Amino acid sequence: METLRATPASASPADHGEGPTWDDARGELLWVDISAGTVRRGAVDGEDVRDTGSLRAGDTVGVVVPAAAGGWLTGAGGGFTHVAEDGTARVLVDLAGEGGGEADGGTRMNDGKCDRAGRFYAGTMAFDERPGAGTLYRLDTDGTVTTVREGLTVSNGLGWSPDGRTVYLTDSGPGLVHAFAYDPGSGAFTGGRVLLETGGPDGVADGLTVDDEGCLWTAMWGGGQVRRWSPEGELLAVVEVGVANTSSCAFTGDLLVVSTARGDEDEPDAGRLFTVRPGVSGPAAEPYRGPLAGLRQVV
Repeated sequence: METLRATPASASPADHGEGPTWDDARGELLWVDISAGTVRRGAVDGEDVRDTGSLRAGDTVGVVVPAAAGGWLTGAGGGFTHVAEDGTARVLVDLAGEGGGEADGGTRMNDGKCDRAGRFYAGTMAFDERPGAGTLYRLDTDGTVTTVREGLTVSNGLGWSPDGRTVYLTDSGPGLVHAFAYDPGSGAFTGGRVLLETGGPDGVADGLTVDDEGCLWTAMWGGGQVRRWSPEGELLAVVEVGVANTSSCAFTGDLLVVSTARGDEDEPDAGRLFTVRPGVSGPAAEPYRGPLAGLRQVV
């Protein structure tokens, strides 16, 4: 098993950094600060990431992807919000049963990703992380929002195999990474098996990405690591990050970028991005290819 060490980037720390996303068309890195409700923008320079700006998406924001029609699509608050190039945020749809504040036991949008067809999958979790309150939704390219999976606790990392026939989904509540058969034509999840069971001192699986060789990279929340796994669940490599709450990861070519969040411990680099070159590359983010108006929930 290979062991690597990531180094902190110069971009300013977030409170709860999440969801690094490489927008190849713009040549920039996106990530979010969940609790601040902001989308962060950065330039990759060698093995460093520099701040280039930020955008306000809502009270909270769990995920951002580029939108083919312009600007960015986010999972913010309890639904989907478009952020225009000028920074204007516009709520596109509030999902039934979502939203509400932390005090009243509400839920919020969490992690997500687009498939190659441009469908946007994003999930939810309760502010109090109560079991079964999370749901995974699919925003199709015709503007319809469909429920994909219910009964999740913390709907989290998503990724597809290089052939597009397998989709991986993390539920961080029980610490499970699921593998489903995926239909690229319809976007349906079928089958379903538990690929990884995580927890304990090594941390709980959080955000994930899939490299060009078909292996999974999972950020281990509470464990200060990112781990590389074969499609069969064999541990292949460990990236030591040096901050307990590693939250997600993504490739910008052959550079792996890792997001982190502040925790209870006094860690000077908590909330920063970290980078490492692990000797393998990964794909850029797919943009959302649907409309930015008239969205409707159908199931």
